[in-house]
Amino acid sequence: MVNPKRSSTRTLSNVPKHVALIPDGNRRWSNKNRLALFSGYQMGVKKFIDFSIWAKSFGVKTLTVWALSTENVKARSNLELNALYKLYVQAATDPKILADLKANNARIRVIGNMYLVPTKVKDALLSLEKKTKMYKEFTINLLIGYGGRDDLLYAVRDIRSERAKNRITESMVGEHIRTSSVPNVDLLIRTSGEQRLSGFLPWQTSYSELYFAKKYWPDFKKSDLRKALVEFSERQRRYGK
Repeated sequence: MVNPKRSSTRTLSNVPKHVALIPDGNRRWSNKNRLALFSGYQMGVKKFIDFSIWAKSFGVKTLTVWALSTENVKARSNLELNALYKLYVQAATDPKILADLKANNARIRVIGNMYLVPTKVKDALLSLEKKTKMYKEFTINLLIGYGGRDDLLYAVRDIRSERAKNRITESMVGEHIRTSSVPNVDLLIRTSGEQRLSGFLPWQTSYSELYFAKKYWPDFKKSDLRKALVEFSERQRRYGK
């Protein structure tokens, strides 16, 4: 692990082009601070906006965040899901957020099974995607209604529907998953102390560097991101060699 006292003075010799994020711990943060559940998610959304700007300032080109999993849709209460949906619509229609995206030349791409979310949420997010499609400097992929196993099943069904006559290849599967446009992940960050991937981007994380932060997501700071980037820059990536 990186020494916190030394990381701030180290230079970033190798910044990852693609950072993926599992922003975990919003509910536990709310409980710890004796706040309503909605407050944790509200802080989580605000933190992600800040995180995106930090990542771009460090030189990251693509950021992918797991905003809502297929398991979340199945397992979470309607009360909790409705709180999330409300926040997503608010964020997607917030003029300030749109202005921040324009200022950072950042585009939003929405990926996942959008049939799993209410029409109002889907329309708001897809509208934001359309409004930012002209920006090219920084890409933010929002995974909504996404699950790794579901993604692979989607690819298999899509290939079968084409009645592929040739042998199924690795590239063929990669072209048919929902996340086919998401590049391989260089660095994956998960907060709250959980040390597992939970089915997150199995196709793109085969050779990703993993960084697990103990802090709950709303407590994550720019200095914490820098620590993760410093550790990444000091690792040797061999890709199976």
